[in-house]
Amino acid sequence: MPKTFVISLGGSLIFPDNLDKKFLNNFKKICGGGKLARTFQQTASKRKKLGNRELDLLGIKATNINAHSLKSVFGSEANNSIITNPNSKINFKKNIVIAAGWKPGWSTDYDAVLLAKNLRIRKVINMSNVDYVYDKDPKKHKDAKKIGKITWQNYSRLISKKWKAGMNVPFDPVAAKEAKKSGIRVNIIGKDLKNLENLLNGKKFRGTVIE
Repeated sequence: MPKTFVISLGGSLIFPDNLDKKFLNNFKKICGGGKLARTFQQTASKRKKLGNRELDLLGIKATNINAHSLKSVFGSEANNSIITNPNSKINFKKNIVIAAGWKPGWSTDYDAVLLAKNLRIRKVINMSNVDYVYDKDPKKHKDAKKIGKITWQNYSRLISKKWKAGMNVPFDPVAAKEAKKSGIRVNIIGKDLKNLENLLNGKKFRGTVIE
């Protein structure tokens, strides 16, 4: 029986600065808003002081744009409808199902965890421009160390406990809390598709396991 995987694809890979058609032509997954979402949020904030809810709504719009970009790449290979409610009943008419953001206050990380719960899958693969969880921010600390495996409890100590629109962490705190509660393991890997292939095939891969 074929396996089902939930892959949370960071919007930073779909839309780093412009739409990455080459990357899209090699892939299938759930997508986050990434750079596109943050650009929307930052531009809107300059015009008017917006709260987290308004910024989240802009981010959700960005995830829908990214999802439709993926859908256009896969065409008839993917389900016609894009999933926006990870708790809804999902009928697999095709091998590929694409999802986007759902509600304000939640990231696509959280949506991926809910989707995994809905499908009774105990592992989520998170692809983004971050290849590992580090013991501190590698952008600020040159001596930051990669972490190969970490518990949810210890991971939660490394990040902010509160969700904020546009938050840029390997896996957001709300999603981490739900994954811990639901017994879901998350693999944090970078954008290397060969690395993803190794993980899917049960081979050695580069990245962090959180469980």
